[in-house]
Amino acid sequence: MWSYTFEVPILMILAIVTGFFFVRPRLPIRRNLTFVNMIIIETLTIIIDLSATVVDNNYASYSITLVKVLNMLYFVAFFLRAYIMYTFSASVLKDTFERDSLIRQIIRLPLLFGIVMSIISAAVGSAKASCFIFYADESGYHSGSMYNIVYVCSFYYVLMSFISVFLFKNKLGRRREKYGILVYNLFICAALVIRLVLPRYLIMDTIILMAILVVFIAFGNPEYLIDLRGTTFNRVALSEYFEEHKTRFKLTSFGIVIHNFIEMRDIYGLSHMEEGLAIIAKYLKQLFPKGIIFYCRNGRFVIMDKPDTDYIEKSKEITERFTHPWKSENLELYLSVGYVTFELVNGDYSTEVLLSTMLKSIEKAGRDVTGKPAAVLEADLKQTEKENWVRKCIENVLDNTGYELYLQPILDVKTGRIVGAEALSRIRDTDGNIIPPGVFIPVAENSGRINELGELAFEETCRFIKENDIEKRGIKWINVNLSPMQFIRTDLAEKCSSIVEKYGINPGIVHLEITEGAMVDDGFLQKQITAMTDKGFKFALDDYGTGYSNLARVKRCSFENVKLDMSIVWDYCKEPDAILPNMIQAFKHMGFSVTAEGIEDEDMEETMKKAGCDFLQGYHYSKPVPAKEFAEKFLA
Repeated sequence: MWSYTFEVPILMILAIVTGFFFVRPRLPIRRNLTFVNMIIIETLTIIIDLSATVVDNNYASYSITLVKVLNMLYFVAFFLRAYIMYTFSASVLKDTFERDSLIRQIIRLPLLFGIVMSIISAAVGSAKASCFIFYADESGYHSGSMYNIVYVCSFYYVLMSFISVFLFKNKLGRRREKYGILVYNLFICAALVIRLVLPRYLIMDTIILMAILVVFIAFGNPEYLIDLRGTTFNRVALSEYFEEHKTRFKLTSFGIVIHNFIEMRDIYGLSHMEEGLAIIAKYLKQLFPKGIIFYCRNGRFVIMDKPDTDYIEKSKEITERFTHPWKSENLELYLSVGYVTFELVNGDYSTEVLLSTMLKSIEKAGRDVTGKPAAVLEADLKQTEKENWVRKCIENVLDNTGYELYLQPILDVKTGRIVGAEALSRIRDTDGNIIPPGVFIPVAENSGRINELGELAFEETCRFIKENDIEKRGIKWINVNLSPMQFIRTDLAEKCSSIVEKYGINPGIVHLEITEGAMVDDGFLQKQITAMTDKGFKFALDDYGTGYSNLARVKRCSFENVKLDMSIVWDYCKEPDAILPNMIQAFKHMGFSVTAEGIEDEDMEETMKKAGCDFLQGYHYSKPVPAKEFAEKFLA
């Protein structure tokens, strides 16, 4: 006699999990569909198992045909469950053997063989059925000689899951997912072992339930993919949707963004803005009843809807709605929005490129107060793809020490001699070609690798100073650029000092260049400059005239030198006036020396000398050259 006391509670728990799963928004991706199929198959397996067990325990009260049919259905469900459990692992890992149609069909062979054998076992006569999975006669249900095929098939799919996890685990970015899929398969394996050891107890389904609960917690819980109090899906959900559907989109994208979202959030407060966004999301769901709404933070919504949707007309409706406040009992928000249409284009673009391009375009629309819908074009996708390629080049340089230091000389106006230099970073792509600084520096800043790049530039400069003893060879200083991201590091003084001490050089030789973009917070600016000057470093203000600063702010800082941006220099050389010379004299009156960048010929040189500059820098003297070439050419 079999015991089935475990089964009823399992069905109750499955009902609770299923109910919770279906009352929340569900993203239409393969993983969620497979999870639903897994619950359905497990529920059917338990119900059929219970029915077959009742009939088998009381076979004398039922027909042999009923015994055969119910047991056949149970074994079919058993094989299907084993296969569905494997396909869930495949749906989570995405890149698996399933991508190859031939391998996919081979993987299904044990399932098909098991189903066929189950049907044959029920169809043939009892005298011959002993050679198959099971048979039934006047004495009830019996296991056949091929019964163990049930375990062979099940362990085969568990093995395939483990192999997939081992080979494609890098596709899982979160630790929760990596451990979740591993524990899920361990529970399935344990369930099969227990089935072998305790065949008279229907405890296997209890362990399978534990595996399903692991899946629900790690992957199936909708809370991981929803936002704005359950009204929309989040950015993670959008990424997963793109990843699965990018090669066969049935929906097109439409972006909406709140204008000046950060400022509006500061005005209205975080809690009120969150409540307002939830109201806006509900409105969008009503406007796009068959669409999928995603919220990607910072006031950005992405809507996936039918290709024939008239987004221009929809944008007019939304604009009209935003002319009225968004109200509830606790708030009243006045907002405006921008729009982006995203037409699918030819080309095999990655999920990262598609999503990044869309979100950048939406963010740009948030600064366009005209409200006219902007379109994401293939050129935008190619630009993002190029930026991703540059990012990989930067990572390759940083990981494989492929950085190159270049130096550009700085001329003393009075002596006509090279007395200083500016250190410049150069990196190469995989083909050995130089990537222009205007291309890789913005990418490094956006990717967060600018700190590493800047620190590497600083250390290589210190190494060059040490190896060439530049002071004895006429070079008084070398300027090293600090990006705004570097400048805000609280450990900047300690880090730079440790590098200088490592090479045993005088910190006063290194002049740190900061741009006006780093001068937003006066208090922090003063604190950081003081900390660095106390360590012996000197500062230069780079690219003056392109940012936020004015003479009063510059006066409060202990700069050694002010470098005029080349755009100002070029404009003055084309049309001289009294403004720039007066500004230069004001800087010198404050105790700063002045450097003019961008000098390209003798006329510009003479013009900036007359304007009162102390130092000159530009292609007229030399382009930036590799450090070794600089030493050979200017330190000989």
